[in-house]
Amino acid sequence: MTTLAPSSQTVITFTLNGNAVQANEGESILQAAQRHGVDIPHLCYKDGLRADGNCRACVVEIAGERTLAPSCCRSVTAGMQVQAHSERAVKSQKLVLELLLSDMPDQGYKWNDGERGLAGQHGELSDWAARLNVSVRPQLKALRREQPRADVSHPAMAVNLDACIQCTRCVRACREVQVNDVIGYAHRGAHSAIVFDLQDPMGNSTCVACGECVQVCPTGALMPKTLIGSQRVDKVVDSVCPFCGVGCLLSYKVRDNKIVAVDGRDGPANHSRLCVKGRFGFDYAHHPHRLTQPLIRRADVPKDTTVTRDPADWASVFRVATWDEALNLVGGQLQQLRDAFGPKSLAGFGSAKGSNEEAYLFQKLVRTGFGSNNVDHCTRLCHASSVAALLEGVGSGAVSNQVSDVDHAELILVIGSNTAGNHPVAATWMKNAAKRGLKIVTADPRGTDLDKQAWRTLQFKADTDVALINAMIHTIIEEGLTDPAFIAARVSNFEAVREGVRAFSPEAMAPVCGIPAARIREVARAYAKAKAAMIFWGMGISQHVHGTDNVRSLIALCMVAGQIGKPGSGLHPLRGQNNVQGASDAGLIPMMFPNYQRVTDKAAHDWFEKFWGAKLDDQPGYTVVEIMRKALSDESDPHKVRGMYIMGENPAMSDPDLNHSRRALASLSHLVVQDIFMTETAWLADVVLPATAWPEKTGTVSNTDRMVQLGRQAIEPPGNAKPDLWIIQQIAQRMGLTWNYGEMDAAAPGRPKQGTAPSGGSAVREVASVGAMVAVVYEEMRQAMHTAIGGIRWARLQREGSVTYPCLSAADPGQATMFADHFPTSDGRAHLVPTLLIQADEKPDADYPLVLITGRQLEHWHTGSMTRRSQVLDALEPVATASVNGRELERLGVPAGTLVNLRSRRGAVTVRLRCDDGTPDGTVFMPFVYREAAANLLTNAALDPIGKIPEFKYCAVCMTPINE
Repeated sequence: MTTLAPSSQTVITFTLNGNAVQANEGESILQAAQRHGVDIPHLCYKDGLRADGNCRACVVEIAGERTLAPSCCRSVTAGMQVQAHSERAVKSQKLVLELLLSDMPDQGYKWNDGERGLAGQHGELSDWAARLNVSVRPQLKALRREQPRADVSHPAMAVNLDACIQCTRCVRACREVQVNDVIGYAHRGAHSAIVFDLQDPMGNSTCVACGECVQVCPTGALMPKTLIGSQRVDKVVDSVCPFCGVGCLLSYKVRDNKIVAVDGRDGPANHSRLCVKGRFGFDYAHHPHRLTQPLIRRADVPKDTTVTRDPADWASVFRVATWDEALNLVGGQLQQLRDAFGPKSLAGFGSAKGSNEEAYLFQKLVRTGFGSNNVDHCTRLCHASSVAALLEGVGSGAVSNQVSDVDHAELILVIGSNTAGNHPVAATWMKNAAKRGLKIVTADPRGTDLDKQAWRTLQFKADTDVALINAMIHTIIEEGLTDPAFIAARVSNFEAVREGVRAFSPEAMAPVCGIPAARIREVARAYAKAKAAMIFWGMGISQHVHGTDNVRSLIALCMVAGQIGKPGSGLHPLRGQNNVQGASDAGLIPMMFPNYQRVTDKAAHDWFEKFWGAKLDDQPGYTVVEIMRKALSDESDPHKVRGMYIMGENPAMSDPDLNHSRRALASLSHLVVQDIFMTETAWLADVVLPATAWPEKTGTVSNTDRMVQLGRQAIEPPGNAKPDLWIIQQIAQRMGLTWNYGEMDAAAPGRPKQGTAPSGGSAVREVASVGAMVAVVYEEMRQAMHTAIGGIRWARLQREGSVTYPCLSAADPGQATMFADHFPTSDGRAHLVPTLLIQADEKPDADYPLVLITGRQLEHWHTGSMTRRSQVLDALEPVATASVNGRELERLGVPAGTLVNLRSRRGAVTVRLRCDDGTPDGTVFMPFVYREAAANLLTNAALDPIGKIPEFKYCAVCMTPINE
């Protein structure tokens, strides 16, 4: 019987165990055998890793060959005759398994491998031994080596080399998959061993805790500490990582309603890879600080700006309330303020940490219930300038090409992004491609972890982004490296850009940006001449008063070289939070309805009025920082903001000039905070509503690659916490909206059934199924965004899990590469905008001689409300630090670890110094995650005039050592 290989590749026929079968050209014997249902034992081989052939458990007999061959690294050839189960092959397979098993410790570590539910104390080794009926002869046990001691120095992982079979899966995973180069294979003969760096304890090594090694280890020699002793789980639930915008698919392992471990899943963005946050940052959901019941501020506790209280001491400020009491108070107070002072008196901050459905419903509530467009979220603080420039220039605020397109690129420019720290899994694809010949150019004021793989590094002076980028454009135009055909057919305003960059020669800009002219020209030539080149950028580009101009320059650089509309090319702003792309798409921004339809556009405005059945404001609302200013405006201001509803955001930590923002929040007549923890913002609330963490909900998120991905509920929420969608609907009902998303309207498929909702009273008619409610909201959102996700019905998401948009029909696989033949602008062409040098709002001087740059770090995320409540993540980075280079330490005359007072014109923090020679002279870097040393007490609230984004990446500070 012949079984066909499911491939359009060249097919080869060979004989396997006496049967004629087919294999794809280049396929190994093991892969072909697995596909045809023939089991061959294997231990060093694992899908996704390079085949190594060192364990010899997978040997087979090939006709005409003297020795047995390892099937994992032997390719099939036409006419080959293979016996996988011949007496000779099986005898050798069993001997290998017996020898390996004989050296195992009596105590096993991996009783269940988490993939197929395999029994046996030594994981895959025990499983294969059981399947081949292998047992260990007593004389072999007598030869067992002295057992190495366990290494438990790492907070997340245990190293049990007594169970190591030296399959080198971990070495290949660390060096070739994640490209971290920490794990090695050292010594010779009987002394050979797996080592970390220079044989350091794992906890003292340069390990970044991605956990790839524990995921591939077959025996438990490397184990997550949470699974030592028992790998029993009640269920495994597929979901999406709740942290950065890469959108890694993962599986939660749940026991007794607690997540005990996480595995990477083979998703399109990660192919089973995870980082330290995705793999080990799950236990925040079970932290004792979780909010479990509605809280109302006590009448005897007036508001102040003290937000660093003990989260466990909420009873000193709040009292417990029922859901009915809390929701009635919220709805009544917000409605009263709206009716007394007008729609502009209310505002809402939604969340990029939740689902698309929550973002959509939240902005709909603000627009139809509050009556204005005063709705925003954290995109205002990260990529608002990127979105503004992209919409203006190419007609779309999303990425043109996906991260995986680096495989098709000859060169990538990574600017203003510490990708390995902020988007670690995305960085692995870049590092993998670099090993295959990709040229990586890194450009940032700070040295980044990706510099090790870079072809060229451009460590330019902070605040000089436009100088560097325009110098590259100047070079491309001056040296005749443009793409004239592309420009003529698809670009407008090229001549204005040509004229605008005349003064930006590399020779003129070299002293401005600090990069030699020859280096600028070299990189510009390589970018323009590459068959395909991509630009990636992060918040180092966007968080400036000239952030929009920075991105305009990148768009112009891309267009003059014709590097867009094909695989391996284009523009990619790396999104910071798990759903910042989706939340923006869903309309959680003040100037856009869902799918980036401007509120000032009459056709869009009229369509949404009819679709939602409500009168809508036709003017843009206020942005995050503007809302804070309006909260502190004079009582005579007719648009003073007096009430706010904040869901899953923490502006008392994330906004610039926090003293100002905290005063603004404390001044509100009514503040509602919906969250999972008593955040810094929650301390300023009148009502706190306990919501659900990501593993407790079902919903979709959209990653930086434009993939709409489905997360499924893995655990039940604690106490009386409720789903966010349910809470939003309850508030809407109490503000007079007749929402009922609990069931589908048969007369209008995809639309919620509208009916009379309770104006108060019992909350609390629960929807029959939260999952059903999510589906109804999603289907309404899909109609509102039909030109983006019209082809992605809920049933399709449940079936496929991840679909790329734009996707316009059920048969459309989704467009991974955009702008192949036109741009979605008014004339189908890219609109270029010339840019000039604009300085930061605040420059260093004698009193404040240093520049502060803020950002993220690998182990933590956003304002730390989640990651600092993860035991592993907080153990890895428990203390707030400020990084300077060794020369700055010498100038201060202090060692690393010194406590200093860091001050700006707006505030001060106390923090310990860390030596980082990647930080340039005259510069300090601080993560913004630590509440006890909040970097945003220092930052400047000056705004980009177009994107309305604050200048987080540049302000003047001074530093004074503290005598301890």
